[in-house]
Amino acid sequence: MRTKKLYYALVLAGCLGAAPLGATAQANVKARTKPRVQAAPARPATPTPLAIANPVLAGDYPDPSVTKVGDTYWATATSSNWGPTFPLLKSTDLQHWSLVGHVFPGERPAWADYYFWAPEINHDANGKTYVFYTAHKRGGNLAVGVASADRPEGPYRDHGPLVGQPDGSIDGFPIHDENGQPYLIWKEDSNSVKKPTPLWAQRLSADRTALVGEKTELFRNTAAWEGNLVEGPSVVRHDGYFYLFYAANGCCGPGCTYATGVARAKKLLGPWEKYDRNPILTKNDVWTCPGHGTPIERAGHWYLLHHAYQTGGSFQNVGRQGVLSEFVWTKSGWPEFLNNHTTPVAPAKVPAVVADEFAGATLAPAWEWPVEDKPAFALQNGQLRLTARPDKGGAALGRPTLAANYSATTTLLNPSALPPGTTAGLAALGDPNNALSVLAGAGKLQVQERRDGKTRTLAEAALPPAAALHLRVQDQGGSRYRFAYSPDGRTWTELLPASETADGQFLPPWDRGVRVGVVAQGPASATATFERFELRNE
Repeated sequence: MRTKKLYYALVLAGCLGAAPLGATAQANVKARTKPRVQAAPARPATPTPLAIANPVLAGDYPDPSVTKVGDTYWATATSSNWGPTFPLLKSTDLQHWSLVGHVFPGERPAWADYYFWAPEINHDANGKTYVFYTAHKRGGNLAVGVASADRPEGPYRDHGPLVGQPDGSIDGFPIHDENGQPYLIWKEDSNSVKKPTPLWAQRLSADRTALVGEKTELFRNTAAWEGNLVEGPSVVRHDGYFYLFYAANGCCGPGCTYATGVARAKKLLGPWEKYDRNPILTKNDVWTCPGHGTPIERAGHWYLLHHAYQTGGSFQNVGRQGVLSEFVWTKSGWPEFLNNHTTPVAPAKVPAVVADEFAGATLAPAWEWPVEDKPAFALQNGQLRLTARPDKGGAALGRPTLAANYSATTTLLNPSALPPGTTAGLAALGDPNNALSVLAGAGKLQVQERRDGKTRTLAEAALPPAAALHLRVQDQGGSRYRFAYSPDGRTWTELLPASETADGQFLPPWDRGVRVGVVAQGPASATATFERFELRNE
């Protein structure tokens, strides 16, 4: 089993350029050397493009997918190494979404440990809702699993993995062929071992919980723009063709090169024809590295709900956000995105204030935790009580950041009464090994940097004698952090000199954005108590 560190390196390496076709793929991909000689079917007038204020899913929502159930659209997205697993969101117009829960709200599936990627939500003709998803198999490699529910909001029953090839299998997408038979399309994750990346299709059983028959290769990375991979397949049938939207090249981080292409075929198993004008969706003045999404139609308009980074600055700190891009069907039959290279509509405004009074009996669904280290916590009388842990930077609960400039605050109760060896406070969280924190304990206030699992103190002050201590973390530009405290919540004292900030460029993992939230480190018998959390976005 590869270590996580090796896997990061392999993914980021950009291993191969265009690869030669295998025998199956040679028979399955046609070169498009001249226009088809056929009459274009009559089409209604192109709808007037809608003004879409993106992101429609603000925050870290990679690999989003969408399906329609009745009059409601349901979406989900990659949760990676944050739990709970796979958010569930709903909307009536594709632009305004509410987070209502998770596919796996408590414990992750027993067969998997981490890398919960690329869930594809699908409401099938049999009346059930399915989520086909990727996860790392315990003691194995990446595999595609499936869960089902009688209602899109759940509860979901996990059915375990469907396919897990030696090099890994990811990005499952369900589709019916031209005869109405259910199939699963997925990517063989061979770029992780410096090999080409075929897209495969294989029949699904009637209950969608197993693959049957033989798999067929549809196509693989062959074009120069695709780099070392094709992935994230999603298919829609239109005017007698199957159209397969796919992402290619480097997905993540400051050096990303992601873009979106399309291929089409009369029959699901091919032969497939890649569009000679690929990529059809690329970086513009607002959104960088667009890709991995699902096509959906509403009121005569066609869209791709996909992810992208916001262009400029330390964009990777917020993460890959959910973006809705409109496209039209051209006279040649191929899709064409509107405003591909410019985005005249102003970006959507994120909420100015996001606050949690911890008033309910359960934690709000926006809170997350490291998926392998779910902390113990309880809500009572408007307080959050977080049980400490002695390792991995402590117990942590965080919320996704929504903008590059923000201020987060919370109130820590009775900091001077924390047990010996216990610290608690507020932190910007990359993962359990990377954080910037303001912590109280042992008579001190400290600003700490935890980088690659190693901790150092950046600033220190005496702990004021207060029954409640207000703590603040501020971020400017996505990676410049400042920390402050206040005994009364009105007069703040900065812990770093006025001319200094803590550098947070190291915080985001290669595939995730930064969270901000509360932490408690110390013996498992210790508990830290917090009141009110507030996130102010600029």
